[in-house]
Amino acid sequence: MQNVGAGWLMTQLTLSPLMISLVQAAATVPVFVAILPAGVLADLVDRRRFLIITQTWMVLASAALGVMTIWHRITPWTLLLFTFLLGLGAVMNDPAWQAITPEVVSPEQHAPAVALNSVGFNVARAVGPAVGGFIVASAGSGTAFLINAISFSGVIFFLYRWKRPRPETVQKERMTDAMRTGLRYGRDTHLVHCVLIRTGAFSLAASSLLALLPVIARPHGATGYGILLASFGFGALVGGVALPHLRHKLNVDGLIVACILLFAGMIFASGQIHEFISLNFALFGAGAGWIGILASLNVAAQIMSPPHLRARALSMYLLVLQGGMAVGSVIWGAFASSVGIPETMMISALTLLAGLFMVKNYGLSSIELAFAPPALPD
Repeated sequence: MQNVGAGWLMTQLTLSPLMISLVQAAATVPVFVAILPAGVLADLVDRRRFLIITQTWMVLASAALGVMTIWHRITPWTLLLFTFLLGLGAVMNDPAWQAITPEVVSPEQHAPAVALNSVGFNVARAVGPAVGGFIVASAGSGTAFLINAISFSGVIFFLYRWKRPRPETVQKERMTDAMRTGLRYGRDTHLVHCVLIRTGAFSLAASSLLALLPVIARPHGATGYGILLASFGFGALVGGVALPHLRHKLNVDGLIVACILLFAGMIFASGQIHEFISLNFALFGAGAGWIGILASLNVAAQIMSPPHLRARALSMYLLVLQGGMAVGSVIWGAFASSVGIPETMMISALTLLAGLFMVKNYGLSSIELAFAPPALPD
């Protein structure tokens, strides 16, 4: 809902494709300045308390943005500022959030839980945009921002009530030393190289779709924009359900290649199609490809380091993933301003395909990635 509100509000404030694409960039730029320190802190302090602080930060940023929007005190640059502040809270939150996964599931269920979490996120991606589009159309973006602020309260409540399953094992280490330790591990470990290079190649090329979707969706209104994002999310949900079956037929690298081919085709189609129903089918296919790629990379990132370095290794992965999305958003926004949407989406799709050849020496098939979630009790 927050993404729909911010993206659509910017289209009401300016018609510049570059400024519109900067909304996504502003949410992810904090990754460049904060993600590595966030990973270090998540390994050195009580993650539960740290998460409560970061969630509170996001409550305040989203609430302030909502109030200013309702009072009509928002400008394109003010919107980008508050989007940046909200993104900063999310970046500080992410390494600790992902690193607690082993504390809430058994070791045998770790990899399936990571994949299941990716699917769960995309359930929210499916429902949130549709509801957000309706709220933006009927009550305005400010209301969507305030609802987002309220939603963090539920997360804070459950973090406050959560009892960590084992005693604290906080390391006594200076932050600068801890950061150097993490960076050395990333520098010297081939598995980390494979995950980071594959992630960077994908995120840089794939960011065009979500960055420019508000421009593509403009003829269909705020509700249409929400429906298109919902189609993307439902595609991811269906793709997540299909992942266990695909893993029986394809190794990890084969699955990633197949999903990139699908995603590239849908990116190209989204720049050429103007009819709303067909555009929804293209977004549905893109969502299915998206979840296959990110679930594979996310599981690999979770298991590429020992437990005491997990948050630091995850912060490197998130730096490459979200940093690539931020840089790509600016690049594709500038391309769209210069050559137009159809040509930009075609170049983005071709860049994805070219990336397959560039990273062929950094395979992930040696990693045992189990995507099937544990069976539910009868």
